[in-house]
Amino acid sequence: MTHLMHSNHRKHFRHFGHFAAALAVAFAVASVAAQKPAATPPRFVVDPAWPKDMPNNWIFGSITGVFVDAKDQIWVTHLPETLTEEETSEIQKPPIGTCCRTAPTVVVFDQAGNVVNSWGDQADDIAGYPRNAHGIFVDHNDFVWIGTFQHHRVQKFTREGKHVMTIGTYEKTGGSNDTTLLGGPAGIWVDPKTNEVFIADGYRNRRVIVFDAASGKYLRHWGAYGEAPDDTQKPANDPKVPNKQFATVHGITGSTDGFIYVADRRGNRIQVFDQQGKFVREKSIAPETRASGSAFVPVLSRDPAQQWLYLADGTNHKVWILRRSDLEIVGEFGRGGRQLGQMLRPHGMSVDSKGNLYVGEASTGRRVQRFTPK
Repeated sequence: MTHLMHSNHRKHFRHFGHFAAALAVAFAVASVAAQKPAATPPRFVVDPAWPKDMPNNWIFGSITGVFVDAKDQIWVTHLPETLTEEETSEIQKPPIGTCCRTAPTVVVFDQAGNVVNSWGDQADDIAGYPRNAHGIFVDHNDFVWIGTFQHHRVQKFTREGKHVMTIGTYEKTGGSNDTTLLGGPAGIWVDPKTNEVFIADGYRNRRVIVFDAASGKYLRHWGAYGEAPDDTQKPANDPKVPNKQFATVHGITGSTDGFIYVADRRGNRIQVFDQQGKFVREKSIAPETRASGSAFVPVLSRDPAQQWLYLADGTNHKVWILRRSDLEIVGEFGRGGRQLGQMLRPHGMSVDSKGNLYVGEASTGRRVQRFTPK
């Protein structure tokens, strides 16, 4: 009888122990789930009040670059030469109307949408004026980098527009393995840890090229899949055939954990590398897209883990949302059109510390819109 009671107690405690262990595991899983909720892709709505009217009857041509600096100021570059006489009637000689005037090449907005700085006049000296500006980046030392894709240069300025340095030579190019000349630079990113400037050298050339940001000294370059670029191999232009070479290296950005994200515009893809150019992975984006391609500008979210990669698609007139860890497409927003929240040729894009996305439109879009996360 006593032996049976002891045996029943042991079974009871053994069952209770199993139950308690299972309960502890359940609580632990619930606790982890509470601490690390499943990431939900952000949703965006357009801010109808941003930006404010620009002064002096200014008007933008095609927007080619947008960047938000560490002060949450929004830098915009555009192409004045794309404006028509009717659009700039006030400055025609003689004037043909009372509006409008060409905005300076570089215009800076604050968070409220007011213009707080501007510079870049076509009358400036050829050495210092960012002609055909394409892509803009403000680095950790407050230097402003601007590409000039038709003239094969990347130029470095102070915040006030004083010319500091030029990489490349005006209207000279030497191919994708030349270490001093550029060929249609389109995007720029500067690593704050190493002070190296990474350039998407891709309207004429087909590579990423890296220089020391202080001296302009050449450091390294690579093509698609981290291999040496070969200008003799033409893109297959077939969505079923991966191109061994970049088609148009158009946009570039870097992550805080050391990866480089390259938008191969006409290749309809994103490729990821380490900072030395070792290939990591790629993702096709709307691979059936023809002509101008789908992968224009990559931007990383500002949360500590940089969970999301946003990609401006200037041919399909939208922004794709990718999960950075595996590059899976998890959302999109925007469609072609001129109404509020629609887009025509999204070409420049950046994100501020609050998670707001600023999208600039080229071609006939010619505006910047702010999209806020819900």
